[in-house]
Amino acid sequence: MSKTSIHSQNNVDLEIKDALVIFKTVWSELEEEVGHEHLRFPKELILLGGAPGSGKGTHTRFIMNARGLTCPPIVVSDLLNTPEAQKIKDNGQMVGDTEVVAILLRELLKPEYADGALLDGFPRTRVQVECLKMLVDKIDSLHDHYENTPLAIHFRRPTIHAMVLFVGQQTSIDRQRKRGLEMERHNQEVEETGVGVLEPVRSTDLSPEKSARRYQVFKEKTWDALQSLKEIYHYHFINAEGPVAEVEANILNELQYQSSLELEPSTFDLLAPIPLAEEIIVHARQELVRRLDSYQIEHRPMFIRVVDTIQEKFMPIITRHALSGRAAVNSEDRLFDEPLALSMLIDIFSERGFHAVIDKTIKEIPERFDLETGAIEYSQKAIYRIHIRFKGSEIRRG
Repeated sequence: MSKTSIHSQNNVDLEIKDALVIFKTVWSELEEEVGHEHLRFPKELILLGGAPGSGKGTHTRFIMNARGLTCPPIVVSDLLNTPEAQKIKDNGQMVGDTEVVAILLRELLKPEYADGALLDGFPRTRVQVECLKMLVDKIDSLHDHYENTPLAIHFRRPTIHAMVLFVGQQTSIDRQRKRGLEMERHNQEVEETGVGVLEPVRSTDLSPEKSARRYQVFKEKTWDALQSLKEIYHYHFINAEGPVAEVEANILNELQYQSSLELEPSTFDLLAPIPLAEEIIVHARQELVRRLDSYQIEHRPMFIRVVDTIQEKFMPIITRHALSGRAAVNSEDRLFDEPLALSMLIDIFSERGFHAVIDKTIKEIPERFDLETGAIEYSQKAIYRIHIRFKGSEIRRG
């Protein structure tokens, strides 16, 4: 092994040791502060990283909409607003890992992030990457601990997306300078007219030298850390050099829905035999995934019965109507007398890319005829008609 390789390996070993000390300290304090059963972290984490000027702020809302997240993004730099941290940032440097990890973990425990959170600017160093790995391990352990308890829905296994927006150095510098000039003009108009609100201006956006230094810090400390995430998590590399519409198209191509990454493994295995429609409707998907995981955890026997019924009774009929994209199934199964079973049916079809609507009618069936009075006694039977729509086969007509 060369001296360079030995030196590099020694640095990695030191970073792992530093991360272990940092994370153990932060986790111990956090557990003592909130209690073990309140260590409830998001189901999904989107780790948004990129060079200065790569468009993280521009594209954040678009990414969150694509994933169905309605909570505000967590911008790590905004969490670090102490005077000491601000001085470090103004010089184009980064705040220490201990402070970043401690503040971030507390933020992630807020209820609004239960279904998912987008982290803008984390992780940025190898130490933060190691702390992230330890956090995911801890969340997995919490899942295992609470899996068969009433609290299981709060401790689902996390889905991790690492998304990196990349631009070259000159693009980064140009965009930083453009942003600085726009903020200066805006603030000048506010001061002259008294209309509007003054916006903060990064000192690095006003100096080409500082803008270049900020990009170099990204390349030296953050780039390798972000690259290492591809070895562990679902990784998205986005070319962010082009115009907004082009970058958004790149993002959508990367963020294809994959239920194997979103559902609890046991839930996914249960649903896997039901075929996917050609396109999955992702509107309000986070709530849908949450309900499905809840069925599997809290009402598993009924959930299995509904899945089996769909697979055995519904799918053969639906398959025969693949060309039209419309099917109707009648069922007198008493299983659907339970409102929860009907909800499961609709949600399962939605997860697989179908749209299901249920009509319920009550049919009166003669049971007994009184010869003396001529009265007829009836019993009632519920009949469920399920209308299912999906994207049918496209046939060319000459």
